[in-house]
Amino acid sequence: MTFSYEEATALVTGPGSPMEIADTEIDGISYRAFVNAPTSLRELFAGARERGDATFLVYEDERWSFADVMRHVDAVAALLVGRYGVRRGDRVAIGMRNVPEWVISFAAILSVGAISVSLNAWWSEDELDYGLADSGATVLIADPERVAHTEAAAKRLGISVLAVRSDEVPEGVDRLEDVLVLGSPMPDVEVLPDDDATILYTSGTTGHPKGAVSTHRAILQALFGFACGAAILGLRRPDAEREAEADAGAAPGDPLAFILIVPLFHVTGCVPVMLSCFAAGLKLVMMYRWDPDVALQLIERERVTNFVGVPTQSWDLLESPRFSEFDTSSLRSIGGGGAPAPPKLVQRVGDNFPAGRPQIGYGMTETNAYGPGNHGEDYLTHPTSTGRATPILQLEVRDPSGHAVPTDERGEIWMKGPNLFRGYWGKPEETAATIVDGWLRTGDIGRVDDDGFVYIEDRAKDMVLRAGENVYSAEVEAVIYEHGAVYEAAVFGVPDERLGEQVAAVVCLKPGAELSIIELQDHVRSRLAGFKVPTQINFIDDRLPRNPSGKILKRQLRDEFLADEPG
Repeated sequence: MTFSYEEATALVTGPGSPMEIADTEIDGISYRAFVNAPTSLRELFAGARERGDATFLVYEDERWSFADVMRHVDAVAALLVGRYGVRRGDRVAIGMRNVPEWVISFAAILSVGAISVSLNAWWSEDELDYGLADSGATVLIADPERVAHTEAAAKRLGISVLAVRSDEVPEGVDRLEDVLVLGSPMPDVEVLPDDDATILYTSGTTGHPKGAVSTHRAILQALFGFACGAAILGLRRPDAEREAEADAGAAPGDPLAFILIVPLFHVTGCVPVMLSCFAAGLKLVMMYRWDPDVALQLIERERVTNFVGVPTQSWDLLESPRFSEFDTSSLRSIGGGGAPAPPKLVQRVGDNFPAGRPQIGYGMTETNAYGPGNHGEDYLTHPTSTGRATPILQLEVRDPSGHAVPTDERGEIWMKGPNLFRGYWGKPEETAATIVDGWLRTGDIGRVDDDGFVYIEDRAKDMVLRAGENVYSAEVEAVIYEHGAVYEAAVFGVPDERLGEQVAAVVCLKPGAELSIIELQDHVRSRLAGFKVPTQINFIDDRLPRNPSGKILKRQLRDEFLADEPG
């Protein structure tokens, strides 16, 4: 028996269910929230002790059980409190790539009531300096490269540095192996639901990034939201889909296993991937950096079931010349979020992974990555939608004055839920401009159809306004991606004296492919209105630049594009 979305939601979230939802007041504002969520992430991490010797982290040739991880979490927590004097509310920064110590440090920091500051491992020395100073961190736990890049800032700011996986360290820096005492008990600290838990810096392309602060409650509500979505999806899956999965080689009893293909310092890697595995007792296969061929090897070796990243990574996987060499039949869910996925990619995922279901989610740092999601058959039939709103998250499309617009009309997406961040660290004005009466202004342009499916058309700042006509970059990009010679593309507006803006594109072709500007324009013109056809196109040999979350840096491309223009 299968259920409609509404029926499945009612069964999963109804009174008496583990994921029961009820009205909850937070700071004087009413929200719909999960009533059975843990009170803090300290409580969630403590539950992992019951998993014992079950495998939790797989990193290169290392295999860490839940017991191994928690023994290290307790010892690092004791070290933070005993050696470095960390107290509730203090900020402790993590500066490293994807290694097990990132996970251990994060759990230890939050378990003693401190705030984890996720530093972007791709930042320059100046950017790392800014993050440490802005957050007011007192301790930094870092890998060798970040230790070197923060040496001057740490000395100037009086920050204690704890180095992981380091053979040699600068004077005054502790090596984890030298000071860690395994067997130390977890310090007894009270952690409350509305205590600050994390500072994750948003990936701005101009100026300094903003530190988005989330509470324990907000993160846990997001985690329960992801689990709730999976339960609803399970009730809605038709028998034929389960049979196809078994025929493809994915046994119903195979344990779920995630592969970590995005940075842990990004909200997607941290919350829906790493913390979901921590909470549900799942295996997490860690990648130090993204490499599609290595990912394929790990998917086969570890029987990975869930692949969560940005659309470009799904595309990379399918485009790998070695794709057919590996057994990917274990994959059940392929997708992620962070950017709209071209409809062609959705169909390719459906065609190339018999047991896998394409999926996409619409979330951001400020929502703890939680938001509308589109999965399986719904995604195949609505490939340009990011799915329906969720049981705990209200969503409205509003005009510039803040009033809701009718169904299918475009406007700015506003969201409200208990999973929203508290605000930007030390930036009350930016916080007030972003959160209004409990509602988050996303800055995204979209619409909602009669069936409740949400469509994200573009970022407001990326929309091209050409002679009074709105051109949504995602729509043009989707058509460009349909051309067989195109590997990846970005569309944006460039100034035009007569029209206001012209539509421009930067395109990277597949190796060995050839395509002219006129041919690509004709391709777009055959599918979209003439005013949406890029009038200026640059072909480049290198991959398009991305930020750590995998999003293409359109502002950088636009600046380089304009710099190359004559006169």
